[in-house]
Amino acid sequence: MKWLVRILITLVLAAVALAGAVLLLPGDKLARLAADQIRAQTGRELSFTGEVRLTFWPVLGVETGPVVLGNAPWAGDQPMLTASRLAIGVSAPALLAGDVRITGIVAEDPLLRLETAGDKVNWEFAPTQTLAAGSGTETPASEPRLITLDRLELKNARLILTEDAQTRFDFANVDITASWPAPDAPLKLQARLALGADGIGVDLTLPNLPAFSSGQVTAMQIQMTGPDSLIIFDGHAALNGDMAGKASLWTTDSARMLAAFGQPGTTLARGLGQKAEVSAQITYTANGQLALRDLAMDLDGNRLTGAADVTVADPPQVTARLAADALDLTGLSASGETPAAAAGSGGWSRAPIDASALALANGSIRLVAQSIALPGLSLGASDLTLSLDQNRAVLAMQPVSLFSGQLTGQLVANNRNGLSMAGDISVEGVEMQQVLSTLAGVQRLSGAASGTLRFLGVGESEDELMRSLSGEGSIQMGRGVISGFDLDSLMGQGAGGGATVFNSLSASYKIDKGDVFNGDLLMLLDNFKANGEGRIGLGARDIDYLFTPVALRANAGQGLAVPVRIVGPWANPAIRPDLTQVIEKATGLEAGQLEDKAKEELRRKLGEELDTEIQPGQDVEDLIRERLEQEATKGLLKLLGKN
Repeated sequence: MKWLVRILITLVLAAVALAGAVLLLPGDKLARLAADQIRAQTGRELSFTGEVRLTFWPVLGVETGPVVLGNAPWAGDQPMLTASRLAIGVSAPALLAGDVRITGIVAEDPLLRLETAGDKVNWEFAPTQTLAAGSGTETPASEPRLITLDRLELKNARLILTEDAQTRFDFANVDITASWPAPDAPLKLQARLALGADGIGVDLTLPNLPAFSSGQVTAMQIQMTGPDSLIIFDGHAALNGDMAGKASLWTTDSARMLAAFGQPGTTLARGLGQKAEVSAQITYTANGQLALRDLAMDLDGNRLTGAADVTVADPPQVTARLAADALDLTGLSASGETPAAAAGSGGWSRAPIDASALALANGSIRLVAQSIALPGLSLGASDLTLSLDQNRAVLAMQPVSLFSGQLTGQLVANNRNGLSMAGDISVEGVEMQQVLSTLAGVQRLSGAASGTLRFLGVGESEDELMRSLSGEGSIQMGRGVISGFDLDSLMGQGAGGGATVFNSLSASYKIDKGDVFNGDLLMLLDNFKANGEGRIGLGARDIDYLFTPVALRANAGQGLAVPVRIVGPWANPAIRPDLTQVIEKATGLEAGQLEDKAKEELRRKLGEELDTEIQPGQDVEDLIRERLEQEATKGLLKLLGKN
């Protein structure tokens, strides 16, 4: 809002010069002498184009055609101010009494360029030096008299701010009105901005304009009204842009509000502020440092408190500390589909992952919450710190309550040279049925587990990431249940009840190219133990695993093993005894050797029946056919009475 005030100051300077010129000049020389007065007061050149019309009583009025006010010498060749029409009125009775009371300033189609370069600003005006009569020495120009303004009106204005040759904003279609009727009266300014489809109204009040314009810190109130939204600031400010005070925001449609501020198509997920109430004590300095204290937010019913520090830059630097009770962020899933639902659809998504949000800011945000509901996940008490640095995000868990247990460690998403994801996590007491059901749609295994996981994946989609995974880890479980697999019945006990209850489970694993490989699974039960080895396809979402239970009390205490092979997709794997393994263990021979031995025994028995020796490789069908033909011939001869 400081720029709106500076527009007023610029035009008021022009008004003072023109008002003085009106009392002294005929119309045909007004423009030239008015330009001299402007140059004396501001050090800038002023030019008028077209006819200059005058009125004298009771209002000294000046109306011109196009007007151009020059820029600071260092700011380039573009003028600071242009307008297609300028009209200024000054109260004649007040002027005769020694006061300058401007009854109105109207500028049509003004274009104001505000520029900075280092510590220089083009809205600071320096009066030119004049020569003292007959002395040959320079004396400062006299200070302009204090003036008042009944009404300022800028129609269809354009405001451009350039900092160190970089355009920071360029607002067009701006309408401004302002009034300052007395030196001790407040300046009241209203503006209408058209940055988007809906307009934004701005109301500004400066109780002490003279102090503000001289650079002092003074009170300021600002109210901005947009579609279904309201922004209020009540505090103190200085002309250089420093501000401090209470700020609040209210909106029932943040998407429409953001569109009105020139950000169309920006829609926040439910839970992040489709409806929002925000308040804070703010301190802003001219070098772009913003501090928020006593921060309170209500985002679609999610209530957060805390503090934040922001460095306004590209991208911004943010440091924040937030606390909340229960957060509902289930609206973050645009499709409403949970990971479990996706797992049952037959494959990971191949849609490109949009990781552009990793570049929106740098800094760190710490959140301590009693619970966080996410799409398909429910976190309990959680202490999370998100660190962002140049397209790389690190989420530290210190810890996080998840799946009835706790997670500690960190997750990393890096989009600097293509997307990659990594993690180094320790888990304690998580419920495996919740884990597998949520992440893979598998519900057969239940029980509390602890372990470690380190992984790395690279890819632009879920499918590429899962098929590229590498890493390692371990798992330990106490008492648990495998449903749909009755080990007691399988081993001949007959009382399994459709599930297997085990006392402990442990395993380590390696991950390579999206496959988990394990060779040391050990499961202990009351009367059995079980070993396991095989592959679990994270990318293909399938399994090929050999599970070998051993009945410890069978076979005269030597144990009886009945291996079980689990093969197929995660959603519906086939679970069946591997009889090949049973036979091999019972005979001490491999499957190929058993086959060869069975064939040899069959040839021997068949040779005895046929009363002939069958050689390896001999066609048994031909031999049987030949023997049948011989027997048929003998029978026919007997029938004919032949020997």
